[in-house]
Parts: sequence; C-alpha cells; structure tokens
Amino acid sequence: MEADTYLVNVDGVVVRDREYLLIERAADEAHAGGTLAFPGGTVEQPPGSENPIETTVRRELNEEVGIEVGDVAYVTSRTFETDDGSQCLNIVTMCEHVRGEPFPRAPDEVAAVHWLTADEIRAGDPPAFFERYVDLIEAYRTD
Repeated sequence: MEADTYLVNVDGVVVRDREYLLIERAADEAHAGGTLAFPGGTVEQPPGSENPIETTVRRELNEEVGIEVGDVAYVTSRTFETDDGSQCLNIVTMCEHVRGEPFPRAPDEVAAVHWLTADEIRAGDPPAFFERYVDLIEAYRTD
C-alpha cells in the first residue's frame, strides 16, 4: 500500500441512558484483539457509492451487534497505523438507536457487548486516543 493511501474505518457510537455501547473484540481479532471499542468496521463500497460513512456504520452495527440505527452524525476522525503496518483513517460517528437489543452477533469479531458510562470507560484506563474520543463525544452530545 502506498504511503499516502488509507483504509477507512467507521466507528458507531450509540448512547442509551448516559451509557455507551462498547464491544469487547474477540481475542483472535487481528487488530486490538480482546480490547474494548466502539462497534464499527471498514468502508467496503465501490466508487460512486452514496453516503459510504453512514452505510458502513449501519451495516457494521447490524452485523456485529444486531441493532439498527437512524441518524448518523460525524464527531471526529484521526489516522493511525494498525498492528500489521496498514495506515487507517478512523471516523467516529454518533448514531441514533432505532431498534434491537445488542448482542455479539458476530462472535468471531465480538466477544461481548457492554453498556458503560463515560466515567466507567475512563476508569478502565483506556488508550489516550480512545479517552479523547469519549471526551469529544461527551462534548458533542446535547442530551
């Protein structure tokens, strides 16, 4: 992959009663296995596709944890390098929960689901970038 080419990943942040939906990645996951994360995944759409960010996050939330979301809004983004050296652009979105109770629908990717408050996430000593995501999401929220 060229130095200026990025994989595009989209995270979907879902909030319920001041708690955030997090997944525990399966231990065998190639990237960050066994860690807590927001559900999401890689953009996999052909050139010319409409709304690739929204489409990706809706698909991934359904595939990983079996829920449907409505409105999707951009919160923040950052670039990073994966464990295998791939460059990635990560886009964090806030998603309106519409339907479904989350569960590990894709157990090869998701070991468990958790609802945690921002304080509970911070108490778990997350990586600095993830804590920054939580801070930005907390500032973005209006409820």
